[in-house]
Amino acid sequence: MKRGMFFVLSLALVLAAAGPASAHFGMVIPSDEMVMQGEGRDVKVDLLFWHPFEGIGMELVKPAKFAVVANGKETDLLGSLKSAKTKGHQTWTADFKIKRPGVYMFYMEPQPYWEPAEDCFIVHYTKTIVTAFGDDEGWDEEIGLKTEIVPLSKPYGLYAGNVFQGIVKLNGKPVPHAEVEVEYFNKDGKYSAPTDYMVTQTVKADGNGVFTYAAPRAGWWGFAALNTSDEKKKHDGEDKDIELGAVLWVKFHDMK
Repeated sequence: MKRGMFFVLSLALVLAAAGPASAHFGMVIPSDEMVMQGEGRDVKVDLLFWHPFEGIGMELVKPAKFAVVANGKETDLLGSLKSAKTKGHQTWTADFKIKRPGVYMFYMEPQPYWEPAEDCFIVHYTKTIVTAFGDDEGWDEEIGLKTEIVPLSKPYGLYAGNVFQGIVKLNGKPVPHAEVEVEYFNKDGKYSAPTDYMVTQTVKADGNGVFTYAAPRAGWWGFAALNTSDEKKKHDGEDKDIELGAVLWVKFHDMK
């Protein structure tokens, strides 16, 4: 075997032995997911493209769309985004004033992200849900994104250890046996995983597209269901796959 070929093979074996690849997550994280009477009405929403457990950031160019759906109305928030830097990476932030009771579904559709390691584009349709002033009707409604996770458990007011369920949909239809990646937002880097296999956990949905997960710790948890689009996108003149991610962020709390 030639020396160059031996080096390439050795490098491939080293990379394979390094453990599972880190998961990418679109992130839409509000400063408060349960706005109560007497609290401030301003909610700060941060948008990132991140490896949430490891705290490794990626560049998030200005999204194609950022909006909120509440009380039967969708409001375009793209113009409210402000450029930000998080750990030296491009992120975005927006301030939103809640004016009336309701359930507010914030979502982001990013620009396609080219991932050389996976030889495909990545588009994560990412959402999170905020409830305000005691109104919690409609948390299980669909926005109508190309792919999304529709919660079957109320996506707020959850204790650590509670079981959370959601249904994975693609083009409005459930995805049987969808694979769902689950990751904790280790914001301050306080926790470490015993092995790389425990950075991102994976559960599979049942035949109706329903998945179940019990969060072991308080904080923000991301659920990402990945599917391949039936469309292609050109990169360097070649047709490449597009990974579609339905991402939902849910916060769990300690019981005190």
